[in-house]
Amino acid sequence: MCRTDGVPERPGTGDEAATYAAFTALLEDSVEELYESAPCGYLSTLMDGTIAKINDTLLNWLGMERTAVVGRRRFVDLLSVGGKMYHETHFAPLLHMQRELRGIALEMRTAQGGRLPVLVSSVVKHGSEGEPLLIRTTVFDASDRRAYEEELLRRRQEADRARVEAERVRADAERARAEAEQARRQADADRARLADALAVLQKSLLPDTLPALPGLETAVSYHTASPDQLGGDFYDLFPIDGDRWAFFLGDVCGKGPQAAALTSLTRYTLRAAAHHDPEPDAALTTLNTVLHERYTAGGDPRYCTCIFGILEPGTDGGMTVRLGSGGHPPALLLRADGQAHYLPTPGGLLVGVLPTVRITTTTTTLAPGDTLLLYTDGLTEARTGPTRDSFYGEDTLLAFAADHAPAAPQALITALTRLLEGFGDGVNDDTALLALGVPAPRSHTRPTPNHPR
Repeated sequence: MCRTDGVPERPGTGDEAATYAAFTALLEDSVEELYESAPCGYLSTLMDGTIAKINDTLLNWLGMERTAVVGRRRFVDLLSVGGKMYHETHFAPLLHMQRELRGIALEMRTAQGGRLPVLVSSVVKHGSEGEPLLIRTTVFDASDRRAYEEELLRRRQEADRARVEAERVRADAERARAEAEQARRQADADRARLADALAVLQKSLLPDTLPALPGLETAVSYHTASPDQLGGDFYDLFPIDGDRWAFFLGDVCGKGPQAAALTSLTRYTLRAAAHHDPEPDAALTTLNTVLHERYTAGGDPRYCTCIFGILEPGTDGGMTVRLGSGGHPPALLLRADGQAHYLPTPGGLLVGVLPTVRITTTTTTLAPGDTLLLYTDGLTEARTGPTRDSFYGEDTLLAFAADHAPAAPQALITALTRLLEGFGDGVNDDTALLALGVPAPRSHTRPTPNHPR
């Protein structure tokens, strides 16, 4: 007894009548009420991220008013600092390429300054001609899931400790100690050989030393998160022609031999591109073409973030710097007057993901006493705090730079290296640091007069 539209036909009497009444009552919920009171968050945004629609559930979670959100904020404005970085460098480019993403873990920021862990799924809605119209996003509260995962990890660690203790008690003490000692020595020897081999290979992917550039001081550091894995961070500094010099720093996706191959290709491509056309956007566009044709177009997407710059002597002993960025964290400038600020390069896309890429450029001048810092996200994504549950972040890095400004390149790199070492096991990724600075003028003192004997 059912019509073709799925709604039961009205029965006569008895149990069928009661069932029909109950089914009809369920249908009294309006579509708007189901949307606003859903057990998950919903929002729709324009293709530039501007929020066009958001339900009451998500507004209540964030403690925000609809009038302060709709048409006034973008989706990325609701995210934490770490969530914004991931959205710009990974989420948005992949959604643009795949048209749909599901179950992505992010953190949203509430109106009271708190953080809300969420799982986000987004899909691009297209028009009749295939043109993208808007992005529909579903948000699930993952607070309970995170608490469950932490409790599960704690219990697993307790179980592992109990198992190891039980095995130790059951084993013959003397024989176990001897075997354990032998195994430890063998493991240490194997680990040392592996670390030596990886160190040699890692070193081959980076310049042995930075060349001396007239009128410029340089300093560099590479902090390895794990000696058992090859990292994908890279940097370089080399002459172009005459007084012009090129430099770059970046991070390829992945670890191990594949990352090493991608790093090598990236470095040599940028060097060749810089000699052909020494402009940041041209060099990074060439790199994007090479990586996309070599990997992504063949079904093996590999990409990198990179910041590329050109140095030229300026006036009054300074240096003119032109920077281009493809999805890389912004460079940090420490001024001789003690100020520190970022050189914003927003919107630059990951290099190698799409056939064409947008490169964001900026220009600045390094005056005597100024220092420019380039870094990879191993620094800003280092986990801090007793429970390692928060990122170090760009805001904290800026405050650190302001406390140390002005600073010569080597002094700045030394301070950052100590900072990274202090994070301990909170550093989960390799970190490359490159500092370029114009030396401050030496203070002149009045000469002591020569007195006759």
